[in-house]
Amino acid sequence: MSRITIDPAQCGGRPCIRGMRIRVMDVLDLMAQGLSAQDVLEEMPDLELDDIRAALLFAARRLDHPVLAALSSGSMLSSRPIWLPG
Repeated sequence: MSRITIDPAQCGGRPCIRGMRIRVMDVLDLMAQGLSAQDVLEEMPDLELDDIRAALLFAARRLDHPVLAALSSGSMLSSRPIWLPG
C-alpha cells in the first residue's frame, strides 16, 4: 500500500500511484474498459505491475467497510444502529 500516495496539493488530493500524477482511478477506469494489466502497462509505461495490484487492493479495501444504518422506529427489531456489510 506504500505505492498509493495521497497529497492534497496533487490531483486534488485523489489517490495516486507512487507520487506520480497517475490516479488510482485512471488505472481502474482502464481496467474497467477491458484493458488487461499488460495493456495498462503499455498505455502507461511509468507503471509497474505492482502498481496495478496496489491500485486494485486500495479500491477493494476502500469498498469493504461497514455501513452504519439505523432501523426505523416502527420496526419490530431494536431501534439501535446496526452494522451492515458495505
